[in-house]
Amino acid sequence: MKKIDYINPENMVNPRRYSHAISVTGNHQTIYIGGQNAVDENGALVGKDSLKKQTEQVLTNIEKILEESDAKLENVVKFNIYLVPGQNPQDGFQVFQEKWGNNPNYPAITVLFVAGLGNPDWLVEIDAMAIIPE
Repeated sequence: MKKIDYINPENMVNPRRYSHAISVTGNHQTIYIGGQNAVDENGALVGKDSLKKQTEQVLTNIEKILEESDAKLENVVKFNIYLVPGQNPQDGFQVFQEKWGNNPNYPAITVLFVAGLGNPDWLVEIDAMAIIPE
């Protein structure tokens, strides 16, 4: 039997659209998704100069990886989001909110500004960890 607990203590600030921590116990499969960028299936950059469009493509790539393991975006318990300076995180969060929908179990999220990514046109990179109950 599996159990996923979303840990948001009452004596801490109430998180908005993320969880402070998540505990997973029991039989499950863990998927570690390496950093994804806004590159489509043909290797072309999607959304040059648009954090929103790049975030859409990154999350689409993550969804494709999850589908290979019969998982969905809702199985993600942790996102690490890397942004280059000058980006407004709200543009990316808007896309995340559209994809996440009304699911009240938000993943744990860390957002970092980094000096650069592997390609100077990349504005965002996201890695993730997903849990699939067995």
